[in-house]
Amino acid sequence: MATDHEIWADRYEVIVLEGCDGVGKTTYATALATKYGYRIVHADRTPEGADLFRRHQAILTRPGRLVLDRSFISELVYGPLLHGRCRLAMSQTTELLGMVAARRGVLIHLTATPEQIQARLLARDGTAPTLDELRTLIARYFTVFADLARHTEVLTVDNEQAA
Repeated sequence: MATDHEIWADRYEVIVLEGCDGVGKTTYATALATKYGYRIVHADRTPEGADLFRRHQAILTRPGRLVLDRSFISELVYGPLLHGRCRLAMSQTTELLGMVAARRGVLIHLTATPEQIQARLLARDGTAPTLDELRTLIARYFTVFADLARHTEVLTVDNEQAA
């Protein structure tokens, strides 16, 4: 039976991995890069004043197979929750989603339970959000991905075992 990685590598040129910190994005990205030649692009939070939209446009125009280990989608989740606003307009988000789709791309929503995510973060970083904070983030990711699925393909992957 084919693994997620094999199926994705066969179907998609651009893979956008998203989900809470500690859900396994980097583990998936590394496997895709190592086994299938994807180039990893990790998107940290774009500093205030920088053009977030142009930054992600430039990322999505890079040639070759790309796996995005976090992306503009994080802004849609974390921006309103942690900073009180999203720095991308819906029209900009839609344009970025169109760029993903035009490159045979897919959005991968990685999930796990709050308890699993918290345990991974504590093991990795020594610190983690509370379970209530994680529940809020997880719920926000589900809401955002439900909206984005109207514009491009979204796959939700329960990553309870890995990472």
